[in-house]
Amino acid sequence: MADDNVDPPPLFENVNIHSHDRDDDLFVSARQDPVEETPTVTNGQNDLDVSSLNISESRAEMETVPIDNGPDPLEQAELESEDEYLDITIADTQKMGEGMGAYVAYLTRRFSDFLGLHDKLTEKYLKVGRIIPPAPEKSVIGMTKIKMGSSTEGNQNNGSDFVERRKASLERYLRRTAQHPVLIMDPDFREFLEYDVELPKATNTSALSSAGVMRLFNKVGETVNKITYKMDESDPWFEEKLAHIEALETQLRKLHTNVEAMVTYRKELANLTNGVSRSAAMLSSCEDHNSLSRALFQLADTEEKVESLHIDQANTDFYILCELLKDYLGLLGSVRDAFHERTKMFQHWQHSEQMLAKKREIKAKFELQGRTDKLDQANSEVTEWEAKVERGQESFEKISQMIKKEMERFEKCRIHDFKIMFIKYLENHLEHQAQLVKYWEAFLPEAKAIA
Repeated sequence: MADDNVDPPPLFENVNIHSHDRDDDLFVSARQDPVEETPTVTNGQNDLDVSSLNISESRAEMETVPIDNGPDPLEQAELESEDEYLDITIADTQKMGEGMGAYVAYLTRRFSDFLGLHDKLTEKYLKVGRIIPPAPEKSVIGMTKIKMGSSTEGNQNNGSDFVERRKASLERYLRRTAQHPVLIMDPDFREFLEYDVELPKATNTSALSSAGVMRLFNKVGETVNKITYKMDESDPWFEEKLAHIEALETQLRKLHTNVEAMVTYRKELANLTNGVSRSAAMLSSCEDHNSLSRALFQLADTEEKVESLHIDQANTDFYILCELLKDYLGLLGSVRDAFHERTKMFQHWQHSEQMLAKKREIKAKFELQGRTDKLDQANSEVTEWEAKVERGQESFEKISQMIKKEMERFEKCRIHDFKIMFIKYLENHLEHQAQLVKYWEAFLPEAKAIA
C-alpha cells in the first residue's frame, strides 16, 4: 500500500537540460558560436534610451505565474501594456576572432543569449497557455562560413549574407516578442533590452552539446506523447481551431516552398542577365558600325541595371514574403505547443481523478474491514486527492480560457502582419517594374538611332 502514496507523473517528464555545466559538454569543439546584438528601442516615432525603461515590476510576480491560485497576477499588467509599442533594431555586426573560434558580435549580445531568453519566457509562460514566439533557428552551415572565411575577404564566402539574414531574423524575434502585452513587461525581456553588459554565457544552447542531445531526446519523448495520447475533447472550439491550424500550416508550407523557388529563379535570371550584359559589351567592342556599336554598349549597360533590379527583387521576395511565411510556420508550432500544454493539463487532471477513485476504494475497504487504525490516513489521502482534482480542473479551465484569449490576439496579429506584407511587397514590386520600364524607355532611342 506504500506505493499508493506516490504521485507518479502522468506524462513524459522533461529533461532538466539547465543543470549541465559547460565542462560536461561532450561536443564543446563543435559548438556553434553565438551572435551578439545591441537593440535600439523606439516608442512610436520617438527614440528612447533603453536604460530608461522601467523594470521595477515585482520579479516574483512576473516570474511565478500560478494557474490555480486565484486570478492571473499579470492580468492588470497586460491591460496596462496593450498600447505600449517598441520598435527594435540591431546594430552593425562585427566578426570577432579567426578560425573555429570566431563568432559574430552585436556588441553585448550573443546568439545564445536570444535562445536563453526564449527558454526563460517559455519556462514561465507556456505552462499557462501563452503563445511564445519561437527563437531564430541555428545554422551550422552559416556559422561555418563565418568561421572559415577571412574577415578581410570581400566575397560571398565569408558568410555576410548569412549574417544579414540572421540579423533580420533576430530583429523580427525581438519585435514579435515586444508585441505581446505580457512578454513586453517581463523582467528578463526588459533587462535583455536595457542592460548594455555582456550576459553570462548559456550552456544549453550549443548546436551539438550534450545538453542539446538531451533536449533532442526530450523532444522525441514529447512527440511520442502527443501521438500516443488522445484526450476526449469536450469543447468543439478546440477541435475546429486545431483543424484550422493544421490546414493553415499545410498551405503556408506550400506557399513558402514556392516563394523560395521564385527567389531562386530570380537569382538565376539575374545571373543570366549578367551574361547577356557581358556578351553585349564584348560584341560592341569588336563592332565596326558606330551606331550599332554604341547601341550594343548601351544594351550592355541597360542589362547590367536590369540585373541589379532582379537581385533587388529577389531580396524583396525573400525578406518580405519568404521570411514572414517562415516566421508564421514557427508561430503555428508555438500554437501547437500551447494546445499540447492543455492536453498535458487535462491528463494530469484525469490522473488525479483516477487516484482519487482508488483512494476512496481503499477507504471503503478499511471501513468494511473495521480497520479504524487506517481510516485517519485514508481520510487524509482522500482529502488530499480531492484538492488535487479540484486544482487540476481549475487549472485546465484556466489554460483553456487563456489559449482562447491568446488565439484571438494571434489571429489579429496574423491578419495585420499579412496585410502589411502584401502592401509592402506590391509597392516594392511596382517600383521595380516601373524602374525596369524606365531603363528600356531610355534605351529605345539608342536602338532607333541605328542607321
